[in-house]
Amino acid sequence: MAYNDSDFIITGLSTSIAEEKMRPSLTYWQDAWRRLKQNKVAMVSLAILILLSVLCIIGPYLSGYKFEVTDSSSINIFPNSVHWFGTDSLGRDMFSRVWIGGRVSLLIGLIGTFISITVGTLYGGISGYAGGRVDHYMMRVIEILVSIPSLVMVILLSLYLGSGIVSLIIALTAFGWIGTARMVRGQVLQIKQQEFVMASISLGASPMRVIIKHLIPNTLGIIIVGITFRIPGLIFAEAFLSFMGLGVQIPNTSWGALAATARENIMFYPYQLFYPSLMIALTMLSFSLLGDGLRDALDPKLRK
Repeated sequence: MAYNDSDFIITGLSTSIAEEKMRPSLTYWQDAWRRLKQNKVAMVSLAILILLSVLCIIGPYLSGYKFEVTDSSSINIFPNSVHWFGTDSLGRDMFSRVWIGGRVSLLIGLIGTFISITVGTLYGGISGYAGGRVDHYMMRVIEILVSIPSLVMVILLSLYLGSGIVSLIIALTAFGWIGTARMVRGQVLQIKQQEFVMASISLGASPMRVIIKHLIPNTLGIIIVGITFRIPGLIFAEAFLSFMGLGVQIPNTSWGALAATARENIMFYPYQLFYPSLMIALTMLSFSLLGDGLRDALDPKLRK
């Protein structure tokens, strides 16, 4: 029996339809997780971030040395079997100090990101939903704030508020919500014209309920991606301010503060700068690569 090309095309289409019917239906978030798991780079980055987080929790207890205790007999010792990351100029164990510093850096990154994302999401959601004059004036406020050099304002706020973790978080988040607000506003302007939002408004739902119940959940994709990029940005900003002496002060420490202290001995004891710098680089790179993977996984256009 002879077959022509159309027979093979019909057979292929039938097979594809049959496979599609047999494939289990997945929700948006299940499909996003499936696609994220297929991204090896993103999963390796996620594993590195989990490992760093675990070490920041249990790391200071593994070496048996307290991070703030000095030892005049163990000054500037290179890494060995006793002091795994060596010691600093005061004889303090670098291994425990690196992970204590990681706690502070990650804490500032997470809390600062939470505040920035929350404020930016609410501001952008209200602006995009209200529209008209409200949106006009709210956007003018953002344009004024954007015109101010953020780095200069962060430094001035750090000087005005003084040292400390709380002051540092306030300084870093004072202008950090602006980018999120603009992204969320753009998404809300598109989503609020869809039928399910119009139906909710017709049924008498309050504006705040529409924003929280319908608009914000449908912008979670860009919000999650924004989180993964915002955290390393805050960690780097904290490291920069600590390097300039405006960040975390003793007895507390951070990766940036450790790097600032180690710069004086970089020619003779480079390991003191190497370890905190490595942790900053690993954390920022992992969050950036994970953010790229999440952006692809959460893109509805790539869903199959």
